[in-house]
Amino acid sequence: MVDVYWRIGTHGDQPSVRRPHAQTRGDWAPHEPGSITPGRRGGRDDGYTYVDHMADVAKAAESAGFVGGLLPSFPFTDDPFTTAALLARETRTFRFMVAYQPGFLDPVHAARLSASLQRATGGRLTYNVITGGGGPQQTWWGDTVAHDDRYARTAEFLDALKGAWGTEPYDLDGRFFDVRGAHLPSELAAQPVPEVYFSGSSPAAIETAGKHADYYLSWLEPFSALPDKFRQVREESAAYGRTPRFALRVEILARPTEEEAWAEIERAWPAIDTSKLSFDATGDSVGAARARGFIKQPVTGPRDLEVEPNVWAGFHLLRGGPVFGLVGSYDQVAQRLDELVALGTDAFILAAVPHLEEAYRIGSEVLPRVTFDRTNSLTSTLRSAS
Repeated sequence: MVDVYWRIGTHGDQPSVRRPHAQTRGDWAPHEPGSITPGRRGGRDDGYTYVDHMADVAKAAESAGFVGGLLPSFPFTDDPFTTAALLARETRTFRFMVAYQPGFLDPVHAARLSASLQRATGGRLTYNVITGGGGPQQTWWGDTVAHDDRYARTAEFLDALKGAWGTEPYDLDGRFFDVRGAHLPSELAAQPVPEVYFSGSSPAAIETAGKHADYYLSWLEPFSALPDKFRQVREESAAYGRTPRFALRVEILARPTEEEAWAEIERAWPAIDTSKLSFDATGDSVGAARARGFIKQPVTGPRDLEVEPNVWAGFHLLRGGPVFGLVGSYDQVAQRLDELVALGTDAFILAAVPHLEEAYRIGSEVLPRVTFDRTNSLTSTLRSAS
């Protein structure tokens, strides 16, 4: 079984290839002609809020066959735990993958908060544990802890959270947390600990993933680079007697034909800020540095960023987030996803904008074409990339 999640914007819709500088959904952006939320009637807001829009996206993704939705967390978003509680009442089986940084929550409070959500939703909470990539978004939280120490703190946080998730008193005299007698009431302790999707590409991150990750989550990279990354996580996990699973965060631009998909990219290209092609970094993210290393300069047009068949390294130029994604026909994108399954991928977090319409498009046109067969061959893709 391969789980497929959808991304739900917690700060309004992101720009799209058709409107690269417009955010028309979610009241994080000013109202302009074409805005859906907030909309206007008679010169006044029509009462359809950004929460209503997120609920529509969650319900669309659930009906389109996605098992759940990623709720991102940034300084410019709503809190994902609160958002999950709001959206849970709008769905039935849809899971909520809450992204959060362990350094900014007390682990025992996080255990109680999470167990309460599990109890209220029937066990539909999943964690996307992020440790932070440094730079301004890290100091926004008042966090100046060094890169490797942040991963040590994350590991200790998860030790404490899991230790407190029970009815017996738990103590931890740690480097970052001092816990005494922590435990949960029996009704909460009986709830399942959320699965942990863990991100990070550095040696410190992979070591922590080996101990705590149920799923090691990576941004998409060239297919040829992923096997070695997965191998490192398997080796670290083996030291703890664990067998990891793997997940990929993948941007998607799929259309009926390959020509139509690339035409969308070509249409957006003139509006792109080409200064971002320098890939300047403001943090200490090893994953971002890896992404930069796969780009061959000079880049004179969008197809120069196609590093492997249908693997395009320009999504971050259209909007914030991952560098790599898949561009192609419905059949091509489905085939590439099958090839990633054959590489060992156990789950996906897919994303495209506008979130609402694309949830239906990908759910109805791409996912039914994916076989999720681990015996699919990668020969054609890797040969073409070599």
